[in-house]
Amino acid sequence: MSNDLFAATEDPGYQPLAARLRPVDLETYAGQTHVLAPGKPLRRAIDQRHLHSCIFWGPPGVGKTTLARIAAQQADAHFLQISAVLSGVKEIREAIAQARQHKASGKDTVLFVDEVHRFNKSQQDAFLPYVEDGTVIFIGATTENPSFELNNALLSRSRVYKLRSLDSGELLGVLQRGAALLGDDIQVSQACLELIAAQADGDARRALNLLELAADLADNGVITEETLAEVLQASLRRFDKGGDLFYDQISALHKSVRGSAPDAALYWFCRMLDGGCDPLYVARRVVRMASEDIGNADPRALTISLDAWQVQERLGSPEGELAVAQAIVYLSCAAKSNAVYNAYNAARSEIGAGDSEEVPLHLRNASTNLMKDMDYGAEYRYAHDEEGGYAAGENYFPEFLRDRQYYFPVDRGLEKKIQEKLDYLRARDKSSTIRRYD
Repeated sequence: MSNDLFAATEDPGYQPLAARLRPVDLETYAGQTHVLAPGKPLRRAIDQRHLHSCIFWGPPGVGKTTLARIAAQQADAHFLQISAVLSGVKEIREAIAQARQHKASGKDTVLFVDEVHRFNKSQQDAFLPYVEDGTVIFIGATTENPSFELNNALLSRSRVYKLRSLDSGELLGVLQRGAALLGDDIQVSQACLELIAAQADGDARRALNLLELAADLADNGVITEETLAEVLQASLRRFDKGGDLFYDQISALHKSVRGSAPDAALYWFCRMLDGGCDPLYVARRVVRMASEDIGNADPRALTISLDAWQVQERLGSPEGELAVAQAIVYLSCAAKSNAVYNAYNAARSEIGAGDSEEVPLHLRNASTNLMKDMDYGAEYRYAHDEEGGYAAGENYFPEFLRDRQYYFPVDRGLEKKIQEKLDYLRARDKSSTIRRYD
């Protein structure tokens, strides 16, 4: 069964509400005005029937597949769809063979690859020759950041369009059309539709599925808030990627690691896996935890996290998930410090609020005679030639920022030693007879 926004089922006798409400043109397509408004590059390409290879990146239920179908229909191109979850090299070859037949008869082919991030590097590379020679117009759909999941070669040949979750107004419009399609036998108030829109978290497919489920459970054809409470409670019992529960669970995992609670961290990790979360998403978040919450208190945490991410990428399940679990436990038990995280944010904040200060002359590189004549690099002190490899009293800031401090190591783990060294070096600065800008 296809996973696109308003996909029909394989049973011709039944179509879910989402399938019956599938948009057939841009006028009935909801959302994405930031890329589909008149004059926007994608809108121009569709209107002018000059499609290009592209990647639709966005959360579930925003209409990636539907938009690809509309674009192909508008360009009078043949539409082929494969899923990276269910397909392999064989299916890719079959799709290319069909595209060649259509090309021979003078018709373009849009090859739509759903969840393209699930293909490995060699599978992604298999598309490149046919994209380059025009055999297919490639459109990939992904819920994951293409920068992390797709080959540079494929990215360089495709334009990435970031599709956004539908806002409450756009979802409400979809739900109103859905309610009208249900007919007079089903009654639902505006307030109930607004509640569904709020709970759908930008996902049009989910919104229509909730509406249809509520209609099935409605007493005497009337959808009440009590009916919705029952439907919404059932829909939130398990993990929902991209929805509120998804963010709640990753937040719980992160806070458990930060709070040095390895058992709780493992619980939330396994909950997310049980609900269908991509382990690679968790692996990337674990890397952030290593920098944000452990930092220099235990630099090994970052290495272990990166290793776990690589194992997950190379081996997949279940070996990769065990490596990610190992990293989660290590981070939970490691000494904690957010000193680097705070220092980075403080530096960014000061730079963002201040002027663009010039680099002091003694820190500039004198790579030409003209620069030397302008005193670039003059009086620079080469630290390796100084006592202890440290130029005591030297300043590396713009003048007015001298002695500014962003990084305050904590009294835990390796950072305790780091603080002791910084204290020693600052004491040397104060006692030095050479103090720049004094």
